[in-house]
Amino acid sequence: MEIITVNFGQSMNNISQILSTSIIQAFQELRANKLRTFLSLLGITIGIFCIIAVLTVLDSMKNNIQQRMASLGGDVLYVDKMPWMDDGGEYKWWEYERRASLTPTEVKAIQSQVPDAATVTLCMGTHRITLKRADMEVSGVAGYAVLDGFDKIQNIEIGNGRYLSASEIDGGANSVVIGDEVCNGLFTSGISPLGKSISFLGRKFIVVGVMKKVGSNMAGFDFDNAVIFPYYMASSLLDVRSRDYDPLLAIKAGAGKNLDEVKYEVEGVLRRVRKVRPGQGDDFAINQLSQISEKIESIFGVIDVIAWVIGGFSLLVGAFGIANIMFVTVKERTRIIGLKKAIGARRSSIMWEFLLEAIVLCLIGGAVGIIIVVLVSFLLTYAFEFSIVLSLTNFFIGIFVSILVGVLSGVIPARSASRLDPVVAIRSN
Repeated sequence: MEIITVNFGQSMNNISQILSTSIIQAFQELRANKLRTFLSLLGITIGIFCIIAVLTVLDSMKNNIQQRMASLGGDVLYVDKMPWMDDGGEYKWWEYERRASLTPTEVKAIQSQVPDAATVTLCMGTHRITLKRADMEVSGVAGYAVLDGFDKIQNIEIGNGRYLSASEIDGGANSVVIGDEVCNGLFTSGISPLGKSISFLGRKFIVVGVMKKVGSNMAGFDFDNAVIFPYYMASSLLDVRSRDYDPLLAIKAGAGKNLDEVKYEVEGVLRRVRKVRPGQGDDFAINQLSQISEKIESIFGVIDVIAWVIGGFSLLVGAFGIANIMFVTVKERTRIIGLKKAIGARRSSIMWEFLLEAIVLCLIGGAVGIIIVVLVSFLLTYAFEFSIVLSLTNFFIGIFVSILVGVLSGVIPARSASRLDPVVAIRSN
């Protein structure tokens, strides 16, 4: 038992000595041949940076998309004339355009015939319009004419004032809610927009609320540069059945209800209301945010592969550079290797010495690449307000790849060093 303990202790001591020697020699190589080592490590650094940077950005974008989907709700169906995604074939937009627009009739039918639907509403997006107040003007504003319940589905947050009441929406009142950018464009600092009148579509409206700044969402709504007003007011000013407008029907499933079952029931109701004959295809499209996320996931997968390919080429160049350094190092230390073998050093010890040195060099290059990713992440987060998710998993991937490249680039030089004849090695110049 004592012999086994002593042998194990000696083995651990030898491993620690080889490891410490390899680390010291790796840094000595860096100091002795700065330019050569720098150029060789540059490939490793660029490769690790490409791979980890893209993985980090993709993770951040996925996290951002998941947060946006959570805020919009994954339990919402959007009914439109056009499908958001094609079915793998040709996207026949010219046929979709000819479909009849959705109306409040469909909303009432779903409310009465689909008990699992918690909220049903309609939103009609107008063309970009111009809002005016006195001598102030804001153009390119998105107008959303809505029915009651739209704020519940889109989780609209009011920063000042209030949202449209049910009576204002059902009665077609001239009340509006405006976005943060619209408010800043029409009202100078210090002036409250509440109760003030603005005009668009040839009619005057009263501002009752201002939405918080949120940015555009995955459903295509841009509430910062928008005005929300009652659908029935819009129907008195515009030809809402014209093909120029495309009302969108939104249905939120009740708590705990299966969205697929709700979708099936909604499809049946819409086919009856719109008089679609049996065997005939739907003249509407039921869309879900999950369709967008699935499409984005496939795009992310392609980007991921591209990053690995680009990073792989950089790592390949770096690996050849590290292998070149190790071959030169073996040649420079040939006499030292011969002396070590003459006094009893094992081939495995010589091999591990050079292999670990190659791994340490690759880890240095990989660490620099990871540090650059972290610095760029902080820059994007604070300078551009883009939240970056730094994952330990991605860092471990970078470290593992660095070690793998070190093994692949160092194994042949290390093996050649371990096979040197001690007599020939000592006599070499």
